[in-house]
Amino acid sequence: MKAFFLPLLLLSLSLNCNAQLFKKEKVTYDANQGRGSTDNNLLRWGYFLGISHYDFNFDYDFGNQGDLRDIYVNRSPGFNVGLIGNLRINSFLDLRLEPGLCITNREVNYSESYFSGEIQSNDLIREVKSTYIHIPLLLKVSTKRINNFKPFIVGGFSTALNLSSNENNPEDNSNGQFRTKRNSIFYELGFGIDLYLYNFKFSPSIRGIFGINDELVRDNDPNSPWTSNISSMKTRGLFINFTFQ
Repeated sequence: MKAFFLPLLLLSLSLNCNAQLFKKEKVTYDANQGRGSTDNNLLRWGYFLGISHYDFNFDYDFGNQGDLRDIYVNRSPGFNVGLIGNLRINSFLDLRLEPGLCITNREVNYSESYFSGEIQSNDLIREVKSTYIHIPLLLKVSTKRINNFKPFIVGGFSTALNLSSNENNPEDNSNGQFRTKRNSIFYELGFGIDLYLYNFKFSPSIRGIFGINDELVRDNDPNSPWTSNISSMKTRGLFINFTFQ
């Protein structure tokens, strides 16, 4: 259901606002009617909805075991929602805080080559459900506005609190528990475009996030087939956000 909601929303906006976007007349702020762009305000507020694709990037330490097959991550689309606080620096620079909630699900699939002896099929798969409180601090760099369009790039750093983390669970993969750390740090890069409409500013954007810290909690057994061959596991992902200001 979530996978269809945002495309339908975007299509509806396109059908209703196409005439506003492609006319030569610039949309400006009307203080009497309280609508239009508020780009010159020092502080601005908004919200965003989006779709996310989270992945894991593994680095390996196979030791004397030779080259084993890489761990495969099966990804499912996630959902993002949050608020925006925008501080205007000048006509081309803005500092943004975008706290939000991100819900995602990943499935980690191991090759049988990681194990010796008899194994069960459920030993090869670990489901990782994550609910992040995601807080990025970003610098937005915009071009000069062209009629009702204004492209931009954005970058910065973020931190996330995983509410679904089982970091302190005493059970590990031997009991079916794939453990991840509670706190993560990322850097982020992306681009988008501001579309100026009569009643609000609509900004679709694409942003990549890249984990900095290792998020894997090792098993109690130092020779565990699930964690002993992994030197680091970091989140990476792609956000497609639709912002309303």
